[in-house]
Amino acid sequence: MIYEVDNFDWKNVIYENLLVLKSVGLWPKGNGLYNRDAYLVYALSLAVFLVAGFNLSQLINIYFIYTDFEVLTSSILLMTTNLLAITKMCLFLKNVPKIKNILNTLNTLDFRPKTPSQLELIKPSLKRWKRIYIWYHTVVIFNLLMWSVAPILGDLEEHRLPFAAWFPFDTQVLPNYAAAYVYQMVCMWPMSVCNMNLDCIVMALMMLLCVQCDLLCYSLASLNSLSFDKELVECIKRHKVIVSLAKTSNDFFNWIILGQFATSTSVTALIMFQLTLVSPVSGEGLSHMFYIHGITTQIFLYCWFGNELEIKSSRIPYAVYESNWIYQSPKVKRNIIFFCIRCQRPIKITAIKLFSLSLQTFIAIMRSAYSYFALLSNVNA
Repeated sequence: MIYEVDNFDWKNVIYENLLVLKSVGLWPKGNGLYNRDAYLVYALSLAVFLVAGFNLSQLINIYFIYTDFEVLTSSILLMTTNLLAITKMCLFLKNVPKIKNILNTLNTLDFRPKTPSQLELIKPSLKRWKRIYIWYHTVVIFNLLMWSVAPILGDLEEHRLPFAAWFPFDTQVLPNYAAAYVYQMVCMWPMSVCNMNLDCIVMALMMLLCVQCDLLCYSLASLNSLSFDKELVECIKRHKVIVSLAKTSNDFFNWIILGQFATSTSVTALIMFQLTLVSPVSGEGLSHMFYIHGITTQIFLYCWFGNELEIKSSRIPYAVYESNWIYQSPKVKRNIIFFCIRCQRPIKITAIKLFSLSLQTFIAIMRSAYSYFALLSNVNA
């Protein structure tokens, strides 16, 4: 995409993300929630048909297989993932007006690139976001394909469905089996794509905050000696708004992050355990391995963007010292000191303040997942 200073719009940076959310009924028009129109009917229909029916069939099935530990872990694995996706949708819908307000604030003149040099500064970050968005979608779609074809790669006569679920008819009969198979595919793909784009909107908000830190550093380092005081005050106000937007964003997705990390830890352990029960070169084994890759990618991207925001916001006080502050008045220098003291606390994205998103957190999650996997293996043995 070609970006221009005159008509720059932050929504265009994440246009694909917003388009997918709109297609699954999660991005209503305007700056608020739903109106009483056809789009509301469409969103409710998708929720009942895809979310309620798909999850209810798996929940009922647990009653029939709870004595089989191996099958039970597989069902819990899927139910945990689906319940998290539903929770994400509810939290997202509750905070849609806040997200739209953040995007509208960023689209004001103060937070858009004003010169070609500023645009060139942020282009690498925007291009990297596009590559990450495509990469993450590729990983998830490949996982969906593996889940879709895994039963076909096995013995077709077993009439095994992609996901263990209860149906009010015998799925061992070919017409019924085909109907159940198609229903699960029709439900799984939109739900997974929706879940993936909810992840992406969280990452996109962190990416936009990172870019705002870059633009603020550029403005601070380029402070003009003739209007230094005035421009410094404007930068301080911008920093205050950026911190406020970061807090608003964090308030929106801190529970999502907590649920995502707790679920990802347990799901990774469960899927590793499932992998030990099948041949690694079978269709089911390959789907498990790609699923581990997908969920690891998901956790890593959360932690990487959070880590980037912390690093970029910590560079703000250093950018001030790149300006021509030496010949300024004592009053201006005092403002600089106060500003730098405030900026020594970098912006951190946390999960209800229990832990922050960082690469160290990613390593800790992977270690915990392996510990749970070892526990499951011992229990099974």
